[in-house]
Amino acid sequence: MEGAAAKPVPLWADRDFTVFWCGQTLSELGNAFALVALPLLVLDATGSVARMGLLTAVAGAASIVTGLFAGILVDRLPRRQLMIVCDVVRVVLFALIPVSWAVAGPQVWLLYVVMAAAAVFDMVFKVTYVAAVPNLVDPERIIEANGRLQTTNAIAFIVGPMLAGGLSGLLGPTAAIAVDAAGFAASALALSLIRFRVAARDATPSAEATGWGGAKREFLAGFVFLWRSPVLRWLTVLLTGVSLLGLGMTDVFIYQIREGLDAGDRTVGVVMGVAGAGTVLAAVLLPVLRRTWGFGVCWLGSYTLCGLALGMLSRSTTVWGTTVAVLCYQFGMALAGISSMSLRQAVTPDHLLGRVTSAFWTLHNALAPLGAAGLTALVARFGVRAPLLGSAALFLLIVAVGACTPIRQRAPGTVTG
Repeated sequence: MEGAAAKPVPLWADRDFTVFWCGQTLSELGNAFALVALPLLVLDATGSVARMGLLTAVAGAASIVTGLFAGILVDRLPRRQLMIVCDVVRVVLFALIPVSWAVAGPQVWLLYVVMAAAAVFDMVFKVTYVAAVPNLVDPERIIEANGRLQTTNAIAFIVGPMLAGGLSGLLGPTAAIAVDAAGFAASALALSLIRFRVAARDATPSAEATGWGGAKREFLAGFVFLWRSPVLRWLTVLLTGVSLLGLGMTDVFIYQIREGLDAGDRTVGVVMGVAGAGTVLAAVLLPVLRRTWGFGVCWLGSYTLCGLALGMLSRSTTVWGTTVAVLCYQFGMALAGISSMSLRQAVTPDHLLGRVTSAFWTLHNALAPLGAAGLTALVARFGVRAPLLGSAALFLLIVAVGACTPIRQRAPGTVTG
């Protein structure tokens, strides 16, 4: 009996993980609603793609600032309670939008306030999420647990945009945003019903981890680790360029479908939902592709596909062609993103995982707000074709530079230098 009790618990029999998994799936479904609903809300209220990009930029800037301290919070505070606080605050913030629209009519300024505040708690939650999985399952189950979470999250981003587009067409985008608030409530409830295991990190902070000087050293520890790993160093640099292009791209896709193709909200939801299948395919195929081709080919090939997809999209004049192009883009972005995250998790000690994740996201998102605002401003002035072609060329340039770095290796390590 004692030997049986020592065996790792299968995920299907692990109550805490199952409740967590269900809560996060519902939360991601709500996020998928907001992915479509928020740009549509801005577009309906202002008719401006540039205002869409500015909203995205505001949220991105708030995320970057939060990255300066999120990792320290995650490595110091109880992770489950921290996630619950983030969820509860986001319920309140996103509920303000439909309530305000119903009582006082469109209040575009409120969107900027809500998105900036929500981005702070979203960043803290995401960093905590990455570090929390090892506190939920046995070490032998971590890869399986991540696979299940990624797959169902990806499925949520197939179903969610389709439902959001339909709901927005019937009741308006604010109804879809209310669903996002409900998703955060479901996540908070699920987290309140489970317990995390003792974190696999130092039980007590060291003497150098106290005070402002200690906090500064804690934060810099993440940067130092990234810098001393050649492959993580180059990934961070090149992904900064990717984020310059990627943050505002969803706004461009939605604008092109609505204005360029003269399609309705339901079509926007269907196209973005079908495109979400690219993320599912990436999550399913990644283990096989990594075993067959290794990290370098997967990462470089993914962004090559993104560049080609944007080139295709720049010339597309049909919903079908647009759907295929966005699907290929989403597949490439997801495959590269999951590969990068998996490598970072594999080579980072658990006691540094929060700070390394925070430092990585802070650096690689540094130019994202500027990119989102700039890209959508260019689209508003020149249309979609030229900005998409320029973005495609920059993706291919990133691939060319990456091919000359340790990223090209089949199984890059963490040799310091």
